[in-house]
Amino acid sequence: MSWLLVYTKQAKKDAKRLSHSGLKPQAERLLDVLREDPYRTPPPYERLVGDLAGACSMKINIQHRIVYQILDDIRTVKIIRMWTHYE
Repeated sequence: MSWLLVYTKQAKKDAKRLSHSGLKPQAERLLDVLREDPYRTPPPYERLVGDLAGACSMKINIQHRIVYQILDDIRTVKIIRMWTHYE
């Protein structure tokens, strides 16, 4: 059974930026992994601290990340950002 992906308004904006920068295929592969099983490794993920405590991130490339939150009780992955979490 797959997980539901929901996107924040910012993640939707970031998706357009990814498309224009040529990173869409890499991001789609990671989103497919999250849809299948957000706890699966590889690809490696890291738990974030600070303002984004409780969220996780996966690398799209050396600069950009998919930042997401796993909601186990409703089998949903909330995509927070898909550009960078350093802004």
